[in-house]
Amino acid sequence: MAEMNKNSSGNGAGEQTAEASPKTASADLESLRARVEAAEQERDQFRNLAQRSRADFENYQKRQQKEQAQEKLYANTRLAGDLLPLIDNLERALAAASKAGEAGALVQGVAIVQAQFLDVLRRHGITPIEAQGKPFDPNLHQAVMQQPSADHPPMTVLQVLENGYQIHDRVLRPASVIVSAAPQ
Repeated sequence: MAEMNKNSSGNGAGEQTAEASPKTASADLESLRARVEAAEQERDQFRNLAQRSRADFENYQKRQQKEQAQEKLYANTRLAGDLLPLIDNLERALAAASKAGEAGALVQGVAIVQAQFLDVLRRHGITPIEAQGKPFDPNLHQAVMQQPSADHPPMTVLQVLENGYQIHDRVLRPASVIVSAAPQ
């Protein structure tokens, strides 16, 4: 009888497990599906985040390379700005010597030094702004005064008082000029 009780209780428990198993399995399957969907959504979010982060980093690298190239291109700006008054003084010395009618060895030496300065600046991308006789451009010229002229159209550079310079495509110092105005 004890064996019968064991068998009958064993069969009864087995039947209950068999009946509960399909319900539990389908609940477990639904729970598993929900977790898989949540994991897939999280994976997609992380993939999108990784792609955006990668794109942001690539853009950052490109921007850094561009900034470094710009910095290298314009690295001599401060030095050139400090040298421009020296070149102006050499020009003034030559103009004064020419006005006095001197053409000796000292004047020739100053002219050679001036030419060397300009050559060194040119090799580093620093060039004078051509202004004489050109139309006035406020990006390149600084008008000091206007002078009536019947020989030139209005807003034409009549005289350059101080040469302007640019480094590559940037103005280092605008040219100080006298601009023509319509005659009265």
